[in-house]
Amino acid sequence: MDSLTGKIALVFPGQGSQFVGMGKALYDASAAARRVFDQADEVLGFPLSRLCFQGPTDELEDTINAQPAILTVSIAALEALKERLAEAGQRVDPTVVAGHSLGEFTALVAAGVMDFPSGLQLVRERGRLMKEAGEENPGGMAAVIGLDADTLAAVCHDASNGGVITIANDNCPGQTVISGEVAALLRAMEMAKARGAKRVARLGISIASHSPLMARASTSLRDIMIRLPLGVPQIPVVANVTATAMLTVDDVRQELAHHVERPVNWTRSVAEMVNTGATTFVEVGPGQVLSGLIRRINRDVTTLSLSDLGLPADVRDS
Repeated sequence: MDSLTGKIALVFPGQGSQFVGMGKALYDASAAARRVFDQADEVLGFPLSRLCFQGPTDELEDTINAQPAILTVSIAALEALKERLAEAGQRVDPTVVAGHSLGEFTALVAAGVMDFPSGLQLVRERGRLMKEAGEENPGGMAAVIGLDADTLAAVCHDASNGGVITIANDNCPGQTVISGEVAALLRAMEMAKARGAKRVARLGISIASHSPLMARASTSLRDIMIRLPLGVPQIPVVANVTATAMLTVDDVRQELAHHVERPVNWTRSVAEMVNTGATTFVEVGPGQVLSGLIRRINRDVTTLSLSDLGLPADVRDS
């Protein structure tokens, strides 16, 4: 088992990292993880844990289920990690946390801004509102590989033609996700290829996350957030939108007010964590997508997975 040394950043994955079977190995190995899954089932009033472990895939991938499922697996992993380190006389003591899109809510739970049941209900509602917005304003997303930011911004501008198309996720240098109305998205995909993108791939999602098509969902979430009691972050949380640390409740409310309609600036977020001294990044949750992105953003930092820290790894159900 690798030891946790240096200044630690915990990072939490977003939607798309879900797969049938996720969390099962943690559930079997860790009493702390079992408590999280049992609590999630109780809070939501249906067996979310069984959906994570057994599927079916289409039900797990429905955004209304995927969002609370990923949050639950990530928090279960965090609790299992704390349990494992405590047995070895160590503790998780991060200097900063962050999450990609949905993962930002996991980071806020980890930082003590909201408790797990509140976070769970909030992302379940976030999923419902985003699904509703997607049904009212169908859209899509596509990954663009190998095109610089300025060229892609020009592509989105030129492809809009009265439709909505925008940069949604700046994941790492040379890997960006665009989001918007289907016709504008298809135009932008063709233009990106014509202007030198190495690869353009439509994502299997009918929701234009992190675009203006989510404005109504954003307003509804903002109304919920106003009523939700929040605590001061116990650990700085680097925000997706601003790529700066949220240190106060007001910082959190301002970030989440527009979270689903504004871009995820992951490249800048990782750079900010490195600037604050983070040297070791631990990806807490299903998959290892973020670790790969972080290595492309900064080759000098260490990235660790849960299995590196002695926790059992889930096997993707084929």
